[in-house]
Amino acid sequence: MDAPSVIARQPRFIIAALCGAVSYMLMNFLMTAAPLAMRMCGHSQESSNLGLQWHVIAMYAPSFFTGRLITRFGAGRVVAVGLALIGVSSAVGLAGIDVAHFWATLILLGVGWNFGFIGASALVLECHRPEEKTKVQALNDFLVFGTMAVGSFSSGGLLASHGWSSVLWVSFAPLALAVAALGLAAMARPVPSTEREGA
Repeated sequence: MDAPSVIARQPRFIIAALCGAVSYMLMNFLMTAAPLAMRMCGHSQESSNLGLQWHVIAMYAPSFFTGRLITRFGAGRVVAVGLALIGVSSAVGLAGIDVAHFWATLILLGVGWNFGFIGASALVLECHRPEEKTKVQALNDFLVFGTMAVGSFSSGGLLASHGWSSVLWVSFAPLALAVAALGLAAMARPVPSTEREGA
């Protein structure tokens, strides 16, 4: 049985934990700032509340089929779609400050989080044996939720000092890091013998 420190040094675990942490951090980072930004832009409290309600629905409703998507297409591809949706949500937010822009941002963010986080969690499962589950999952949770806390605490300060657009632009930095890591992992993946034989 490998020690958690050995597993934690594996590139596939690092990438899985990174994608999970970025998905969760950006979801919390943007979700925390969005309703405050809506109020700063003159929108009603009711609009902010409704946007958050749809965001929560978008976070959890896809769970009814996310597992089947992972089984069919693979966890890595589901994570990639999730990260892409989070990127699109930030781009939509930058496109305008109407209520529709905020709502679309929150809905896309919710679905992106679902795919990104659940897909990354599935990738972590591929990094350890059943008897190693407890310690490895605990380490992954520490990384994910520790990063999420950083995103939550920094969001409000950044919004207050630099505005909603800055919050959205900052979100692209960790997103680019996760996408690059996932892309490198995909390029480094060995080609199965059946694919080589068919080439």
